[in-house]
Amino acid sequence: MKLRSVLTALALVLGALFAPGFGALSTATDAHAVTKISHATATSMFRASGITWSSSGNCSNRNVSTCTSFEQLNLATAQGAQTLRSASGCALNITGGTETGHASGTYSHWNGYKLDFSKYTCLGNYIKNTFTYIGVRGDGAPQWRSGAGNVYADEGNHWDVTFYNCGGC
Repeated sequence: MKLRSVLTALALVLGALFAPGFGALSTATDAHAVTKISHATATSMFRASGITWSSSGNCSNRNVSTCTSFEQLNLATAQGAQTLRSASGCALNITGGTETGHASGTYSHWNGYKLDFSKYTCLGNYIKNTFTYIGVRGDGAPQWRSGAGNVYADEGNHWDVTFYNCGGC
């Protein structure tokens, strides 16, 4: 019994030492997995924060481009929207989530990093007066970066927001 206890303790210590983001192998460049959430979890979070959502197709199917889906959304992205809502005090309506039909890439809608928001005067003023203008994107969209590093792009008829983190939640 004593050997088993020692081996268990050793396994726990080694597990902690080599766990991502914790032990001896932790560095600023270590990649960490993101937490994905379901559509139901996201809508519950948004509803609790007073955030609305809509889709031109009145649906939430991730595989239909006219739907607005939150399936496989990053938890930090949902939390980032909640942070934006509470910090700005502005109404937020999400018009794009993780559904197909958006541009591809690592930090894409499909991969759970982006949300599209309706353009409201309050939100636009908050972004432009609070965050740092960083120039235009390759497609010509002007961009602002928050202090947390999230990027807000004005795509003309909506805000395209890339949440690298929860924005200080």
